[in-house]
Amino acid sequence: MFRPGTVRSITPAPRRPRLRTIEWLCHTEGSAILEFAITIPLLVVFVVGIFDFSGAFNQKQKIEQAAQEGAIVAGGQPMTDISPGSSTNPAAGPDSLQPVVIAVFNSLAGSGVLPNANVAPCAVSSPAPSEIQTILTYQYTITGCSNYSGDNLVITINRGWIVTGATAPSVVGTRVTVTFPYHWRFNSVIQVLIPGASYQAITSLTESASVHNQM
Repeated sequence: MFRPGTVRSITPAPRRPRLRTIEWLCHTEGSAILEFAITIPLLVVFVVGIFDFSGAFNQKQKIEQAAQEGAIVAGGQPMTDISPGSSTNPAAGPDSLQPVVIAVFNSLAGSGVLPNANVAPCAVSSPAPSEIQTILTYQYTITGCSNYSGDNLVITINRGWIVTGATAPSVVGTRVTVTFPYHWRFNSVIQVLIPGASYQAITSLTESASVHNQM
């Protein structure tokens, strides 16, 4: 019998194993650290991916602008030095195409696409074609313009471009094509999430512009 004024000790009943399991599952200590460790790699991949794709699109726009500037200059150049036997040194290429190459080069150098511009060997003064594809098509290759070995700036000038769908007589123009590689950073970052994953590390960006020949 319990008497007033006395302290009665109550021994707690042992917890059931099921209740202990539920309490353990309800503990949240360390969950924030675990969530951060899982999400930070995903965040890095997303940020680098957005930055990388925007950089590629930006460089594509700059190459397109350079091709357009080259085509504008080419449209005003004479055609008199582009014919069989018109040049005493065919390997040097037509003099009328040198301003076109220089215009494309200066546009890319000014926009920051060529980090080593005007530093040998990435320089143009009297550019000579690396390949004469036809009598009217010349290709110029400029090396050493990037921090990566093997990156070449390729400028192809076709002075005999025929306007597609034009009625007779055919309208002849000039087509300037500019190619320069872009190096992706996303390829190395994605391997943090997926070890061994392989994506294309380099993409050759090619843009063309055309204009009617004025002379």
